[in-house]
Amino acid sequence: MTKLLQDLRYGLRVLRKSPGFATVAMLVLALGIGANTAIFSVVNAVLLRPLPFEDPARIVHVWHVPPPKSFPGITRFSVSTANYLDWRQQNDVFEDMAIYTGSSMNLTGGDKAESLMAATVAPNFFSVLGVKPLLGRTFLAGEDEPGQNHKVVLTHAFWQSRFGGDRNIVGKQITLDDEPYTVVGVMGPKFMYPMWEEKLWTPLTLSAKERVVRGEHHSIVIARLKRGVDIKQAQTEMSTISDRLARQYPEDDKDWGAVVVPLREDIVGDVRPALLVLLGAVAFVLLIACANVANLLLARALARSKEIAIRTALGASRVRLIQQLMFETILLALGGGVAGLLVAKFGVDLIVHFLAQQLPRATEISLDASVLGFTLAISLLTGIIAGIVPSWKLSKANVNETLKQGLGRAGDSGGNRTRSVLVVCEVALSLVLLAGAGLMIRSLWNLRSTNPGFDARNVLTFSLPIPRTRYKSPTEEINFWNQALARIRALPGVETAAAVDDLPFNGGSHQPIAIEGRPAVAMSEQPEVDVRVISTGYLRAMHIPLVRGRDFNEGDTADKPGAILISEAMAKRFWPNEDALGKRLTMTFAPEKIREVVGIVGDVKLDGLDQAELNSAIYEPLAQISAPPSGEWRSFGLDVVVRTTTPPATLVSAVTNSVHEIDPQQAVAHVMTMDQFMAESISPQRFNMLLLATFAGLALVLAAIGIYSVLSYAVRRRVREIGIRMALGAQIRDVLRLVVFEGMKPAVAGMLIGLTGALLLGRVLAKLVFGVKTTDPATFAAVSILLLAVALLATAVPAYRATRVDPMRTLRDE
Repeated sequence: MTKLLQDLRYGLRVLRKSPGFATVAMLVLALGIGANTAIFSVVNAVLLRPLPFEDPARIVHVWHVPPPKSFPGITRFSVSTANYLDWRQQNDVFEDMAIYTGSSMNLTGGDKAESLMAATVAPNFFSVLGVKPLLGRTFLAGEDEPGQNHKVVLTHAFWQSRFGGDRNIVGKQITLDDEPYTVVGVMGPKFMYPMWEEKLWTPLTLSAKERVVRGEHHSIVIARLKRGVDIKQAQTEMSTISDRLARQYPEDDKDWGAVVVPLREDIVGDVRPALLVLLGAVAFVLLIACANVANLLLARALARSKEIAIRTALGASRVRLIQQLMFETILLALGGGVAGLLVAKFGVDLIVHFLAQQLPRATEISLDASVLGFTLAISLLTGIIAGIVPSWKLSKANVNETLKQGLGRAGDSGGNRTRSVLVVCEVALSLVLLAGAGLMIRSLWNLRSTNPGFDARNVLTFSLPIPRTRYKSPTEEINFWNQALARIRALPGVETAAAVDDLPFNGGSHQPIAIEGRPAVAMSEQPEVDVRVISTGYLRAMHIPLVRGRDFNEGDTADKPGAILISEAMAKRFWPNEDALGKRLTMTFAPEKIREVVGIVGDVKLDGLDQAELNSAIYEPLAQISAPPSGEWRSFGLDVVVRTTTPPATLVSAVTNSVHEIDPQQAVAHVMTMDQFMAESISPQRFNMLLLATFAGLALVLAAIGIYSVLSYAVRRRVREIGIRMALGAQIRDVLRLVVFEGMKPAVAGMLIGLTGALLLGRVLAKLVFGVKTTDPATFAAVSILLLAVALLATAVPAYRATRVDPMRTLRDE
């Protein structure tokens, strides 16, 4: 312990004597450590930290597996109500199962209505997850029955923001969808499930008719495994039950299976690859920072070589010297770690700000005790990595030779070669990161350049979520939409306006269809297509081309024959060698009405810009929507698109007022331009690109610093040689060639090694890029040229200094 304290005091004295060196080294390490800490804080919250549930390893999702003929390539699908009830009754592997679905509800009673994301859940939903409320209680058995279901549980964030954290909120009533609901509980701050933007939970009420429906899949099922039961056993059981149901209900369940997936995998599965790539990227940045500090220490070692030689001559052992020198480096790394926490705090704030809606568990990202422990550990590891080579080289110097030479003339003991090797490593790692960033940039460019099938310019969009009980019949609701759209179309600066049930990239309905004149098949074997409900003028508002036939018009009303538009992809899929116009079909969820294809429209990417295949899509007119056979009409919300002749943002107030003139209690939600909507749809890819490009740029700067420092040191060591060469007739261009060649050798070697690493990285990025090969020659060539240019620039100052050597002074010194 005494020796450690001595080393600490000695290390601090040494660093105080060289404040410039210590500051530069700490800043370099702070960048690497801070970047690692920021990304680790995200990885820790999203991937490593246990889910905030009781025994979360036993919680699973149970999904349908749809028939491959109808849903090629899709392996997980939402669940039908009747099948869930059978699963729950017939299984022996789960303690309990619960069903839930997402919804939106309007909160009224204040100055204006507010649209809220909500989850409608079975009463046992919270007990399956093993969570308890902060205030009050959750739902009781029987509160999913009609008349007993007007209960609500609030999220902690919504309770704080909307009700000021009122601890007496339990028992009070709020108005949701024009009906009173009693607040029975408030959940804790860490519980945000099933999504990360819900404000509340309400009980899921299933009518007698809904309990026997097998063909409609709208719900999600969670379950808790019994103790001692693993995923494999549960999967076997669910497969057996699915086979039994398929035989019992062939019309609906034939070829429908089930899959059991750990809850954690479902929550983080989509973001895990990107986070691991970013974690690897910051690890590369840290290694480059370590190499840079090691180079600085090696350059500084020559000035200390005589000191080390004297201490060795006085009896200091090699182990003792290495320990002392390593302690100095560890002190530098700890200082860099402290500064790195500031860098990490800034980085975490940016990540949470930009990715809060796309990143699961984003609210849990913080610099907590485990992250601070990681920072301490990585700082110590950084100190060891950065200091091991300089300490080893310095401690093995020849004592006799060093003492014979004057200060500043000591031998380098192979230090030049070591520094060159470190630069090669820096350049290689930098090229790997640059190649990854280049591929991500190309991918994002391709996404932004992809034709979505519509024109997003000068379009304002917003949602009008209508309470389910607001209108008593389809006619009343259609009248509301006709009035609202007419008022909006009459506004100055509006070219046209229309409504659609789901905007592109925002999900939507998939329905089986039966084509007239073709053999009847079970619903499980019927092909599925995307179905969108649109008002008249939607094609014009979105600039979707009408390829053949006609658009919807005012004559397409509920009392007229059913009319539909279909996409070109659907026409080619079902009528490849004939004209689709005039063809007739029925949709399984509304089989009472035969629909005729009256027009074929351009393809639209409904699922996202990066989707591989075009959608087979049906558009049905809003005016022909009718009540279901049960006669139970529930109002629904639509998205509105407004094409403008002025900047769309300037019309937000006027459009909102137009809606409120018809219904003051109607919420207007998610107001944004279509350009913003599209940008938001690719925000995860854009942010991944920005982070990787930032880390690659940081690596490039560090590599340039490494080349510069090594070359500057080499020039200082070769002043005598350069002076003699110039005295013997060497020209400035000869000196420049000598120095630049010396600096570019490790850069070229590192680049060649880095290309191999870049090819390996491409395999990792395969699922994260779009429209570009992971071995794209143009990208690799571009980043290689960039790296060589930066390396050449890094040699400029040392080369210039070399040309300023005075040969006469060199000869006089000799």
